[in-house]
Amino acid sequence: MREFTVEDKLFMELALQEARVAFNKGEVPVGAVLVEKNKVLSKAHNQVEFFKDATCHAEILCLKEASQTLGDFRLQDTTLYVTVEPCIMCFGASILSRVKKIIWGCSDKRHGALGGLLNLSELRHPIHQVDSFSGLMQEEARHLMQTFFQKIREEKKRARS
Repeated sequence: MREFTVEDKLFMELALQEARVAFNKGEVPVGAVLVEKNKVLSKAHNQVEFFKDATCHAEILCLKEASQTLGDFRLQDTTLYVTVEPCIMCFGASILSRVKKIIWGCSDKRHGALGGLLNLSELRHPIHQVDSFSGLMQEEARHLMQTFFQKIREEKKRARS
């Protein structure tokens, strides 16, 4: 298992703050932060419900913002911190954006592309390889996700009563 740095923990805490924003807006609580040379390029949270668009995951929004800021889709030498294991779409976007490394919190058995549902990082991409490391602040991220879905289930149960 990888040893995480103080900086890794700081950036993941920023991603968790974004996830809490999503939680408070009724979005699945996932947050992402993109960093280059210890400088935050962008941060985002899920906004699928707000935009009524399944592609508005935190990672995608984060990559888009950084690309617009830098004026280039190639985000080489960047690290993407995300609270939950990226899905297939988000991992694919990370490859196409040339992200160097992804550090993520808790796994996602239903949609995770880095070991949860399947492991796309085992496949050698012909153009770019993304390094990934899991488990940073996973308990905090998992707790936020579990609390969110418990709340949703309770609200649905109350609505039926």
